[in-house]
Amino acid sequence: MSAVVAPAAVPDTRHVVVETLREEASIWLFVVKTLIAFFAAGWLAMRFGLPAPSTAMLTTIIVANRQSGMVLAKSFYRAIGTVGGAAAAVGIVAAFPQERDLFLLALSLWIGICAGGATLYRNFKSYAFVLGGYTAAIVAVPVIDNPPGVFDSAVARLSEVLLGLLVSGVVNDVVFPSRMRDVLRRSAREQFAHFLEFVRGATEGSMPREAMETAHLRFVRDAVALEDLRSSVIFEDAEARSRSNHLRLFNQRFMAASTSFQSLHHLVNRLKRAKRDRAAETLIRLYAPIGDALHVPVEAGIAARVLLPRLADARTAMRNHLPTLRATMDDAQDLRDYDTGASLLMRFVDELHAYVDSAASLQAPRVIGGSAERVRFDRGNDWLGAGLATFRTTLTMLVLGLFWIGSAWPMGSSAMLLATVFAGLFATTPNPTRVTWIVMLGYLCGMAAGFVCEFFVLTQMDGYGLLVAGIAPFLAIGLVMMMSRRLGSFGLGWAMGLAYILSLKNVQTYDPVHFINDAIAQVVGLGAAAVSFVVIPPAIGSAWLRRRQLARLRGQVALAAEAPLPGLRHRFESVNHDLVSQVVAQTQPGSADSRALIAWALAVHETGRALIELRHDMARRDVPSTLLPYLREALRTLARFYEKPDPAGYLLARDAVATAIASVGEHSGQAHLLEHLHLVRMALLDGESVLAAYMPSAPLAKEIVHAS
Repeated sequence: MSAVVAPAAVPDTRHVVVETLREEASIWLFVVKTLIAFFAAGWLAMRFGLPAPSTAMLTTIIVANRQSGMVLAKSFYRAIGTVGGAAAAVGIVAAFPQERDLFLLALSLWIGICAGGATLYRNFKSYAFVLGGYTAAIVAVPVIDNPPGVFDSAVARLSEVLLGLLVSGVVNDVVFPSRMRDVLRRSAREQFAHFLEFVRGATEGSMPREAMETAHLRFVRDAVALEDLRSSVIFEDAEARSRSNHLRLFNQRFMAASTSFQSLHHLVNRLKRAKRDRAAETLIRLYAPIGDALHVPVEAGIAARVLLPRLADARTAMRNHLPTLRATMDDAQDLRDYDTGASLLMRFVDELHAYVDSAASLQAPRVIGGSAERVRFDRGNDWLGAGLATFRTTLTMLVLGLFWIGSAWPMGSSAMLLATVFAGLFATTPNPTRVTWIVMLGYLCGMAAGFVCEFFVLTQMDGYGLLVAGIAPFLAIGLVMMMSRRLGSFGLGWAMGLAYILSLKNVQTYDPVHFINDAIAQVVGLGAAAVSFVVIPPAIGSAWLRRRQLARLRGQVALAAEAPLPGLRHRFESVNHDLVSQVVAQTQPGSADSRALIAWALAVHETGRALIELRHDMARRDVPSTLLPYLREALRTLARFYEKPDPAGYLLARDAVATAIASVGEHSGQAHLLEHLHLVRMALLDGESVLAAYMPSAPLAKEIVHAS
C-alpha cells in the first residue's frame, strides 16, 4: 500500500504567461467592480437623501471580494449583523436614556459579547457577530446626548448599510460575475480524484507513517475547505442550494472512508513490523479487487457512474474470497489478525462505495431534493477563548468610554467607533496585534491620501462625475494592494481610511481643522484596539489554545465511548477534522506542535471510530449480560486515558481492553465485538504511535501482543 509520487512537472513558459495575465485581469476586474459599487452606492444614497452616504460607500469596500458568492454571503451575514446591532442599540438607549455610565457599560458588554461570539464561528457567520457589535456603537454613540433620536439613527444606518449591500450584490452578480460554484465543483472533483488515486496507489504493500500523516493533512484540508465553500456558494446559486445537503453527505462519507482507510493501513503496517507477514499479505490479497476496480481514468462527469458497478463487483468478490483466504490461516494469532483486518476492510469498501455513490448523485443532471440523508458539519469551538475575547473587547470599550466621559473630548465618539470596528474585526485572526498595526499603518496612509484628495483635488471639481474622477485613482491604489498576499492588510487599511475620512455627504464641507481632529480620534481608536491585543493577548494562535484544542481532540475518544449514538459518526468526524484544521492553520509546518497534533489526530481517529463501531454492534445485537461490565469498563478506561493521558491510565486501558477480549473470546457468536476490541488493542500497542510515550517497556513496541 505505497503512496504514488507524481514526477515534478516542468513549468511551461506560455502557461506561466497566460496565468500571469489572467491573474492581472482578475485583479483589475475586482478593482473596477468595487469602484462601480462604491460610487453607485454613494450616488444612490445622495439621491435618496440619506444622512451619511459614506456609510453605504464604506460598506461596499468591506464586503468586496473577487468571487460573487463571497460578496453575497458576506452581504447576507452583514445584513443580519446590522439588523441585530441596530435592534440592540435601540434597546440599550431605551433602557438607559439618562444614565451615560450605565449606557456605556451595557454597550461595551454587548460589543464584547459579539466579539466573543465571532470567535465561535468560521467564515462570514463570525462577521455577523462583528457587525452586530459595531453597528450598535454606530447607531447608539452619536445619540448619547439625544436619546429620542435613536430610532432615526437606526433607520438611517440600516438604510445606508443595506443600500451598500444591495448595490455590491447586484454589481458583482451582473458585471462579469466570478462564480464560486465553479471553484466548489473543482474542489469536489479534486478531492474525489485525489482520494481514489491514493486508494488505488496503496494496494501494493505497507505505507510509511510519514506518507499517512501527509495524506491525513490533505484529507483534513479537503474536507474543511469543501464545507467552507459550500456554506458560501449557496448564496449565489439555486442549483448549489438544492444540492447543498447532498454535498454535505458527500463530504461526510469522504471523512468516514478516509478514517477507515487510515485504520486499515495502520493495521497492515503494524503486522509487517511485528513480522506477521502471512496475515498482512493475505489482507493485501483481499484488498486487491479494490485497486483493480479503481483502474479507470478518474475524470469529471462520468467517473462515479463508471466506478459504482466496478466497486460493487469488487465488494462481492471480496466477500466470496473471505472464507477461502481465511482457510489458509493455521495460526490462532494470524487468524485473529486476519478477521480484524477483513472486518475493517469490508467496512472501508462499504464506505468507499457510499462515497462514490454520493459523487454519482452530485454528478447527475438533477438531484431530487430531500432524497439524501440529512447530515451536518459540527465545529470544534472553544468557549473559554470566546470568553477571553469578550473580556478584552468589553474592557477596551469601557476604558475608552471612561476616557471620553472624563475628558469631555468632542471626538471621543469617533475613537470609540473605530476601536469597536477593529477590536471585533480582528478578534478572530491568529495574530491580531500584527494585523492591526499593519492595517493602522495603511489607514494612516489612506487618511493622508484622503487629505490630499479632499483639499487639493475635490475643491477644484464640481458635480458627481468629477468627484468620481477625483477619488477613483486614490481608492484604486488601496484596492490593488488588497489583492496582494503581502500587502492585503495594508491595502484594506488604506481603502477604509480613505473612504472613512472623506465622509462624503450631500453637501460636502471642507474643514481642515475638523478633518485633522477626526483623523487623530480615528488613530487613537485604532491604537486602542491594537494595544488591547497586546495587554490581553488573544487565544487564537496561542500555545494555550493549542493545548486546549489538543485536549479537546483527545476528548473526542470520550465522545465516541459515551455520547448518544444517533448522529455520532458524523459529529465525531466533522469535529475532529475542524479541530485539526484549526490547529494546523495556527502552527508552523513540521514543528513539534504540528507533529504532535498529527500523531494524536491519527490515534484519535482510529480508536474513536473503532469504539463507535463497537457500540453500534453492541446496540444492534444481543450481547450477553455477563460481557457488558467488561465492555463498559474498556470504554470507560479508554475515555479517561485519552482525556488525561499518563502511564497509569495507559496500563488501566490496556488491561481493560485485554480483559474484555479474553471475556468475549469465551462466548461464541461475538466475533464482531472481538474484531473491534482487537483493533483498539493493536492501536494501544503500536510502538510508532504517539501512545508509545506511555508504554511501560520497549518490547511492546516491537510486536503485537494478543490476549490469551
